[in-house]
Amino acid sequence: MSAEEANDSVNRREDRISLQDRDGEITSHESPNINSGEEFNVTPWEVAGEVDYTKLIEKFGTSLIDETIVSKIHDLTGEIHPFLKNRFFFSHRDLDWILREYEKGNKFYLYTGRGPSGQVHLGHLMPWLFTKYLQDKFNVKLIFQITDDEKFLYSEHSNYDSICHYTYENILDIIAIGFDPNKTRIIINTRDINYLYKLSTEIAKRITFSTAKAVFGFTNSTNIGMIGFPPIQGAPCFLPSLIEGKSTPVLIPAAIDQDPYWRMTRDIAEKLGYPKPAQIHSKFIPGLVSGGKMSSSKPDTALFTVDDPETLETKVKNTFTGGQPTVALQRKLGGNANICPVYWYLNYLFDSEKESRRRYIDCTSGNLLCGECKDDMIKKVKPFMKEIQTKREEAQDMICKFTVDGKDLNNDNTIQF
Repeated sequence: MSAEEANDSVNRREDRISLQDRDGEITSHESPNINSGEEFNVTPWEVAGEVDYTKLIEKFGTSLIDETIVSKIHDLTGEIHPFLKNRFFFSHRDLDWILREYEKGNKFYLYTGRGPSGQVHLGHLMPWLFTKYLQDKFNVKLIFQITDDEKFLYSEHSNYDSICHYTYENILDIIAIGFDPNKTRIIINTRDINYLYKLSTEIAKRITFSTAKAVFGFTNSTNIGMIGFPPIQGAPCFLPSLIEGKSTPVLIPAAIDQDPYWRMTRDIAEKLGYPKPAQIHSKFIPGLVSGGKMSSSKPDTALFTVDDPETLETKVKNTFTGGQPTVALQRKLGGNANICPVYWYLNYLFDSEKESRRRYIDCTSGNLLCGECKDDMIKKVKPFMKEIQTKREEAQDMICKFTVDGKDLNNDNTIQF
């Protein structure tokens, strides 16, 4: 269950934040539609075209995160995560209900996941960082699903040797985020299917092929493994109720491309006697090249958690920006921060609100050059990734603390007579 296909396919994202101009007035700016007029398509496996998030909310039938919800989260936690302030997480289903239930003392579970098709890059980390914030602030349990089966089924060229390798590598990254081992369990679908299968059949029995085709766009050429996969991704939505022995709410933080899985699951939840899973959706992440494409298959377009400092520096220095062709023109006309990946990564991950406002003003007025922003990015991303890498090494001895059965990944499950 990964947003990787989204990050691998998206061209450019619309975004909006509030900033102060030189006169102190509040203004707003957004990334322009580079592919203006071009239709967009968002599925769990592909994000194509220029995504209009307002239209996407209407298409998917979700709700915009408003100030009432943000204020309620502040009241309950004492702070607001930057990803909510700048609306990187922008949309939801029943988040307000989840918060009301929490106020009543009915704690929710978190559920998110990862499809292990490659190494983890900076964009993949962002929803996980937000999930950790939710776990810490609300003191709740987390189910983290590894959809290795989906990654095998989706691509004709995939094989389980490669997927098993990336499963292990990705789990190191997951643990490195700092989730509480006492409140987090990682479920690997092919390894731990016994925990999911019965629930998945209950879901599958109540969903027709006609519905699945309408939701996921399956065709006559879709292999039957992919057609049968959605109930397996839906199963963790109901697993907490079985674990706790009572009706238990579930909140899913993930990129909005994954919404169809749980939209389908919500439709049959009450028929099965479970609460509908709630969701909080993130936008997609700017890439490092012109056109916005971030791809695990194109190493120069992404900053991976396994990149060494020299590689990180080279990639950042080669990153596409919104700057002018020459220093003179930059000083005269200013840059376009709205289309600049370096600006947005600094904004999302490293700059304070005040620093981000100042950076935007200085960039667009010509007082800041692209090389200076890249230097700032290099200075901040290197120690960030170094810390992740150190924690990845420590995670090698911690995997059994997170697996559902308390065992390492290399257990021999061979049938013996």
